[in-house]
Amino acid sequence: MAKYQKKPIIIEALQLRWDTWNEMCYYADVGKLSDGKPQGCYVTEDGRGVDDYPGDSSPSVPVKIGMWIPTLEGLILGTENDWIIRGVMGELYPCKPDIFEMTYELVEE
Repeated sequence: MAKYQKKPIIIEALQLRWDTWNEMCYYADVGKLSDGKPQGCYVTEDGRGVDDYPGDSSPSVPVKIGMWIPTLEGLILGTENDWIIRGVMGELYPCKPDIFEMTYELVEE
């Protein structure tokens, strides 16, 4: 069987976190799914994306943020700490932190 190596390309990526949410909204052009844009959501303890705040009003309840991302493969839920990557065709998709660390390294400009 033939073997292949990933071509060295430089990608843009931003980690989905509460402290990067404003930057993420700009980076991903967050809006409404009905307009074909990524849409923010909350993530329940069992990993489901929901529009309404899943916890009570207490700040002690940890609530994760998420983002529904229309991708070339369909709608995918990116969850807190995922890296949101802009691909070579301008498309967005989420990548789990461990996979991101094994696949990418920071490019110093």
